[in-house]
Amino acid sequence: MKIDLMIMIIYFLAVILNGLYNAKKVETLSDFATGNKSYTTFFILATLSSSFIGGGFTNGLAEKVFSYGIIYIIALWGFSLKEILIAQYIVPKMANFTEAISVGDIMQQLYGPKAKIFTGIASMLVCAGIAGAQFGAFGYILNVLTGIDQYYGVVFASLIVIIYSSLGGMKSVVANDTLHFCVLIIALPLVLIFGSHKIGGLSNLEDVFSFNFSMISPLQLGALFLSFFFGETLVPPYVQRLLIGKTLTHTKFGTLYSGILSFFFFGMIGLIGLIAFKLHPTLNPNLALPFVINYAMPIGLKGLAIAGMMAVIMSSADSFLNAAAIAASHDVIKPILRMNDNFIELAISRFATLFIGICAIFFALLSESVLDILLISYNFWTPFILVPLVAGIMGLKRNTTTFWISAILGVVSVFCVKLLPIFKESFFDATLVGVGINALVFLLLKPKFFKGFSEITPKN
Repeated sequence: MKIDLMIMIIYFLAVILNGLYNAKKVETLSDFATGNKSYTTFFILATLSSSFIGGGFTNGLAEKVFSYGIIYIIALWGFSLKEILIAQYIVPKMANFTEAISVGDIMQQLYGPKAKIFTGIASMLVCAGIAGAQFGAFGYILNVLTGIDQYYGVVFASLIVIIYSSLGGMKSVVANDTLHFCVLIIALPLVLIFGSHKIGGLSNLEDVFSFNFSMISPLQLGALFLSFFFGETLVPPYVQRLLIGKTLTHTKFGTLYSGILSFFFFGMIGLIGLIAFKLHPTLNPNLALPFVINYAMPIGLKGLAIAGMMAVIMSSADSFLNAAAIAASHDVIKPILRMNDNFIELAISRFATLFIGICAIFFALLSESVLDILLISYNFWTPFILVPLVAGIMGLKRNTTTFWISAILGVVSVFCVKLLPIFKESFFDATLVGVGINALVFLLLKPKFFKGFSEITPKN
């Protein structure tokens, strides 16, 4: 155990030192937000993969597969398909937004300055929620693997991530994401290999390797698939990854390879969840992934596996904290106060990282299920930002009034599904209903009612 603990300590120190070293290179907000747009295919693959394969898509997925079976692997593949489609259809259109450093910048170019502020607020909420999911997963994993109290684990996670994220921004985030990614692609397959050895091989999962439609119907599976397809589509950290490439070719292939790789990642994590069920059917589902690590991994490699699990959580949390900080300073505070001082804006971004990190801790304590926190967080983004953003990037632009009407109705529909008893007792997903209403209004609202309606390619 001492060897494993030493490996963990060395890894955490390496993360902090790597982040602080790259923080020295941050002199402007552009450095903090996009790393001066200097990254090649491998770094985009590494930072994007590390960003989304966090606590929700590891610990949370293992938990759901433990409870409901491989249906949840299929549901998560909706996310994988979405990344491949973004690489093919969205990335080439990003040439129209070369000056942007945030989603708010893109939305301002499409729908005006107030849309930038609105998008910034939505960015802060969704990013704080998803970062909170990562901190929650950190607490669960540290608790079962080391005995550290869950709440102390959440605080410990936030401190490490906040230190290097607040100082180094995107430069520190990408540097550590690359380190996390290299550990992850070694550690996760090892957990699967040693876990399968403990049950006598993956062939012994045959009795639990099935679709269980008694707990989740095909209709619910379809809704889950769509929720993960739309839920994190073009959320702020992923949009930032589309803005940091040295060229669009680097961005396209980094995104494409990340989407393809995620199919295998989700499959491996799901199998680990089934292994946990096979070994200990009465286990708390939240502890499925750390249980397999604790039970199956030998001394030394166990420390590497723990570091790998910490890596996926920190890499996702740092990305969402960085995006939230940029949204707060650049998309909300700057236009409201009309700031032009780059130094002050950089300082505010760093302070915002600290503040939003604290908010993320509260999100972590809202739910016992990490994946459920993700689904809640999607309500702050997908129902009113996704459709106008994708449509605008693709060149289908509506006027400002259309944007605001569709956004307001998207928000109202989410509240109706969440609060009204008639909807709460029915099979309605608030996120999907919200994005559906938003899309219908945005795309079908008659242009004759408003001036300025156009269907054009955004200006460079």
